[in-house]
This record gives sequence, structure tokens and C-alpha cells, in this order.
Amino acid sequence: MITLKNVVLRRSAKLLLDGANATINPGERVGLVGRNGAGKSTLFALFNRTLHEDGGDFTLPKQWRMSQVAQDMPETEEGATEFVVGGDTRLVEQREALARVEKAYEANPDDGDLGMALAHAYTDLADAGEHDAVPRAQALILGLGFKSHELDHPVTSFSGGWRMRLQLARALMCPSDLLLLDEPTNHLDLDALVWLEAWLQKYEGTMIVISHDREFLDAVTTVTLHIANAQLTRYGGNYSKFEEMRALHMEQQQAAFGKQQEKIAHLQKFIDRFKAKASKAKQAQSRVKALERMEKVAPLLAEADFTFEFKEPGNIPNPMLSITHASFGYIVDDTPKTILTNVSKSVQAGQRIGILGANGQGKSTLVKTIAREMGALAGTVTEGKGLNIGYFAQQELDVLRPQDTPLEHMVRMARELGAAAKEPTGEQALRGFLGSFNFNGDMVKQPVGTMSGGEKARLVLAMMVWQRPNLLLLDEPTNHLDLATREALAVALNEFEGTLMLVSHDRALLRSVCDEFWMVGRGGVTDFDGDLDDYQRYLLEEAKRLREEAKESVKNAAAQAVAAAAAAPVPVAAPAASVTAATAAAGPTAAPPAGRDQRKQGAQDRQQRNEQLKPIKREIAQIDEQLSAAGAEKATLETRLAQPLPAAEIAEAGKRLKLVNDHIAQLEERWLALSDQLETLTA
Repeated sequence: MITLKNVVLRRSAKLLLDGANATINPGERVGLVGRNGAGKSTLFALFNRTLHEDGGDFTLPKQWRMSQVAQDMPETEEGATEFVVGGDTRLVEQREALARVEKAYEANPDDGDLGMALAHAYTDLADAGEHDAVPRAQALILGLGFKSHELDHPVTSFSGGWRMRLQLARALMCPSDLLLLDEPTNHLDLDALVWLEAWLQKYEGTMIVISHDREFLDAVTTVTLHIANAQLTRYGGNYSKFEEMRALHMEQQQAAFGKQQEKIAHLQKFIDRFKAKASKAKQAQSRVKALERMEKVAPLLAEADFTFEFKEPGNIPNPMLSITHASFGYIVDDTPKTILTNVSKSVQAGQRIGILGANGQGKSTLVKTIAREMGALAGTVTEGKGLNIGYFAQQELDVLRPQDTPLEHMVRMARELGAAAKEPTGEQALRGFLGSFNFNGDMVKQPVGTMSGGEKARLVLAMMVWQRPNLLLLDEPTNHLDLATREALAVALNEFEGTLMLVSHDRALLRSVCDEFWMVGRGGVTDFDGDLDDYQRYLLEEAKRLREEAKESVKNAAAQAVAAAAAAPVPVAAPAASVTAATAAAGPTAAPPAGRDQRKQGAQDRQQRNEQLKPIKREIAQIDEQLSAAGAEKATLETRLAQPLPAAEIAEAGKRLKLVNDHIAQLEERWLALSDQLETLTA
């Protein structure tokens, strides 16, 4: 178990823990919570031994393997799958051990001891999971939202957020007794978040997670460790249970404090009254000592939570905006790349819309187009008269200038909007306004680029409030906000009298402020008929369906292997030129004409699609046959390795088994890529 006894922990001159005590038992799932700056990440540094306690005793079992998401941005040309496989430290160790033994054996093949060592090295590698390392890694990558054709893309080809997903997959790949997760949901959309919850619920080791996502904590934790006032307090239960128990504790603390104050006042009154009288001096002195000995109960000091509100909009047009047969996307090298097509939606006054959909499907593209950050590629977006948009970008620096200060941002905005904003524009008034968002003193002159993510988010919120918008477009506004600030945002949005469109993976916020949902996916925007629970069930059912399809494919391959002869695996067939051409030609077809022409056109379309599908299906069938043969050979080799054989034969069989496993991994990878093409064309 992990124990902290009277631990003192400092960061520079700041005392973060002062005589703290806590115990974490093996297999527990712990949520570490507390306000920003309380010391959560520093405590993580103690857990992973990059920081040592300044006092007291901290113990963690030496034999425990630890896994943690690396916070640095990976810069490597490795493929995504190879990068994630590298997170399996046990497998990497066995691979390195095998390489050393192989090198020695090649130099002296007649050494019987080296032959036996080589046989053991192959066995240890198999025990470490070499045979299924690639499928395990790819399951993690796909679960976190990547596409099958991206499995071997270089890590450096992905954006920062996707690279951090690969770091998360790499941490999950590592066999561990202790898993440390610091804000693992920051770069995830709702689809990947639901998958991660399901994965973590099956994790068998000890887990400690820092998160500001209430529903995520409720789903994956069973113990809550609260850090506040340089102390650690353990609560049995998830975050919601912790809140209930803490509220009760605070009420009891306040009541105890009140009673104590009454007793102190009574004693002090007696002392003040009788300390000058000789006959009562002894009793008065005893009460002074009693007052000194009395254990002080700390008063319940309300935390200075950040709160704000949106001002009443000047006017609210209805409809707010109307989208007609629009195509949304962006321009790459003067070539339009369309993400969403034939979008026809309207936004009415007072609507509160949550926008759902996987990453990369076009949620941010939709919001940016409505926010006038980019234009529609086709169709029209008609705004209501007097529409005033408040836009919160997923990447705050999309709307902030890193070199400018908060005051400079406000002054520039006031100058641009002028009297239209109906707000004071003097520097002193703007300083006071920023102060209401906790930008006090010299902070108003601090460059934005040096601020934390939470501070940048508060500045964007301040700028939005000052503009008095009637339409709020919020794209992942909670990424850098702590739980208290998220609560303040939810309260402010619920009191907002205008219209709201929200993209967020924070389900508590979506449930709290949205009345209806749009689904962005498969190149379009549709109404989602259901609530957030329905959407989560839909995601889990989709994941289950994909798993069942994969299982069925493996089952069919195994059945074919029974009848297949054990033969050397055939090299992976190169993609047929016709497949490439067919895939390149695939795309949206024009609307068919009516009547007999429509039927004729439909038949031609079906024939064309079937021609495109044939070479893909043919290659998939060939790969199924190759997998059957390779599977049969693998079974034969594993049977041989289980029998007593000369060391040289064991070594040879081990080498062959490694080649076969590598080949099976290549075949499975190609099979996934073809299946993805097939699904795209069928859709």
C-alpha cells in the first residue's frame, strides 16, 4: 500500500503539505481533488519519486511497476503503433534481452548454454505478450479516436492534441501496478472519453487520477483524496459522494465552531469580570488556562470561488441565424476541403444546443463558420438583424494574442466596439472589470502567453461577457477550468438569457445547460433524438458492435485454419492498382433523376460501387486465407516449443515463431485498412 505519515512537502517557498497523513490500499481507484495550486501535481511528483518529501515518511512498494502519461510532446518519426507498443516496458526489456542473447548465439552457435538461453529468451518474450502486442496497441489507438488508416502514420504528422492521445495510449499499454493520470480527459472528445472510462473500470491495479470532470471521476473512482489547507483528507466514495460528505463535515465544523465561540465568549466574560477581584482571581486564572488549552476549531471560511454572470443582451433576433444547403470546410493550398455538406438548420432565440460528434467530424468547423472565423464553401448562412456573437475557441490563443496583456486586449476590444457595447471604456473601468475576473494588480499587465490555461480561459470569458452577446458559441470551454470554475460557468450559462451552442466533453455541463442536441458526423448535421444518456448508450453499442465484428472475423479465420494445411506464410499482397483507383474515385454521387431514369441511374451506381468493392473484397479474402495458414503454423510451432527438444531446435523454432507473429501482425494491419476502405465505400 501507499502511506503518507506526517508528510511535509514544499515547492520552492510554498508549503503544500504540512504533517499530512493518508493511506491508499492496493487496487483502489483514487480521485485526487483540490483547488488549482493546492498541490495535486506536486503530490503526483512525490508518487512517481521525481520529488522527495521534506519531512515525515512516504512509502510505496518498491516492486510496483508504475505508469504515467508523459507530459512532453513526442517528437519522433516512429509510426503510431510502434510508438504505443514502446510503452510496454516489460516487452521492451524482453526484446532487448533477446537481442543480446541472439547476438551472442550468432557469434558462438555451438555453445549449448547459449542455445538454451536463446530458447528461454523466446519463451520470456512470448510470456511478455509479443504475439499480441500490435493488436493490443492498435485497440488502444482506435479506442482513443484514431482511424485505422492512421495506425502507422508518423507521430510527428499528428497535431499536439492527438500526440497527447498517443502518450495516453502508451501509458495504458504499460503493464503497471500503479497508474497515475493527470487530467487524462483534456484532449479527448466525448466518444473517446466514454471508451476510456470503460477501459479504466477494468484496470486491476491501483489508480490515482487528477481530473476536473465530475462525471468521469464518478465513473472511475471509488475513493476521493482531498487536498486543502496543506492537509489530505480521505473520503470513501466517488466525487459526488465526497461532495455530500464534505458538505456534512463543513456543517458540523461550522456548528462546532459556533458552540466553541459561545464557550470562549462565556469564559472571556468571566475573566474580564473577575480578574481584578482577589476572591475570584484563582477561578479567573483557571479559566484563562482553560481558554489557552482549548483546541481551536477552525472557522468555516468560504472559499473565494470565482463567480460571474452574463449581462442581459441588448436585443435578441429571431431566428438568430439560418443555414441553407451549406457546405463547411476549409481551404488547403487554394483547394477547398469539404467536411460537412448540405447543412440546413436554423437557430431560434432561446435555444440551448449541445453539439455532439467524434473528433474530426466537423464540430469545430461548424462553430468557426458560424463565428465568422471562416466562410461557408457553399450555400448560405443568414444572420438575424443585430446578431452579436460571443465566441470561445477550443484553442484560446485563436482569439488571444500571446504578447499582449489582458488590459491591452480589453482596450483594443473597447476601441473596436466603441459605444455599441454599451459598457464603460475607460482604462480604470476596464481594470475594475478585469478585477472581477480575478485579474488583480500587476496581472492586468502580464503577457497572455505566460499565463496558465485557466487564466487564459478566464480572460476569454471576461471578453465575452463585456461584449453582451446574444449568441454564445462555446468550443470546449472547460479544458483548463477547475471544478469550482466549471460550476460558476454552468450557473452563468443557465442564467444567460440569449441563445447557446456548446461543444464540450464535460457531460455535467452539457446536462446542466443544454435542452437539445445536434449530431455532427458522416459529413452532415442532424438532430439527435435523445438525451446525453441515450448518446452514451449509442457510443457503447457502437463500440460493442465493432468488437463483435472483429471477433466474428477471428472466429471465421480460426474455422478456416482447421482445414488449411500448415504452410509457409505468403507475403502480404500489395494493394491492387484497381483498389487505389476505385478508392480515389469514390465520392458523393449527384442526386438521381426521377422515374425510369432514376432506376437506370441507381442500377449504374450500384454496378459502379460493386466494381469498386470487388478488388477490396478479393484482397480481404486472400488475407483471411493467409491468416489461416499463418495461424496453423503458429499453433504447430507453439506445440513444438512446449516439447523437450535440443537447444538448437528450440532456438530455430523460436526464431520462426517470431517471424510468423510479425507476419500475422502485418496481415491484421492490412485487413483493418481494407475493412476501413470497405466501410467507407459501403457508407
